[in-house]
Amino acid sequence: MTAQDRPKAVAGPQRRAQLSLFARNFFKHPKMLGSIIPSSPFLVRRLLDRIDWERARVVVEFGPGVGTITRELLRRMPPDSTLLVLETNQDFVEFLEQSLPDPRLQVVKGSAESVQAELERLGLPPADYVLAGIPFSTMPEDVRERILSGSVDALSPAGSMLIYQFSSRVLPDLRRVFSAVETDFEPLNILPARLYYCSP
Repeated sequence: MTAQDRPKAVAGPQRRAQLSLFARNFFKHPKMLGSIIPSSPFLVRRLLDRIDWERARVVVEFGPGVGTITRELLRRMPPDSTLLVLETNQDFVEFLEQSLPDPRLQVVKGSAESVQAELERLGLPPADYVLAGIPFSTMPEDVRERILSGSVDALSPAGSMLIYQFSSRVLPDLRRVFSAVETDFEPLNILPARLYYCSP
């Protein structure tokens, strides 16, 4: 692997602020986050390698946290695209708004269950991609069902949902809701992550 191929990571004071905020919120809401530190650059790259950037005009991210994946999405997305992020944690919402002043970014304090309503409110077409690292395995079954079904409805016919988890418990639900599900694995993350690429 050359230096150019290595995944990029945020450095310096901003990275320290990210880690500190993420760790504090992990101890307050461990079931919401699942890990004490944000996703590794290796996981971010493996997940985003599945995106066709030429057609990534509307992208949705559930639970962006401190913006580890959000930053890389914005770095790669076209100038005329929109990134809608849905985050329930007010600390993370404020951090994202302050640290990522990008006109393509729409930060909404709200649940992933409201994805369709938010797309409509913002006058956006169906999403080309929905990304999610929220802990499906620890949420109530009815909430998980509403989020997955709502995600299918929020996607364009050629869209995809890209999911990373630290457990495989959500896989039967994904196979029931989506017409096709590919699986992948990234060991270079704390914790090692399972990835699912889902098509409606």
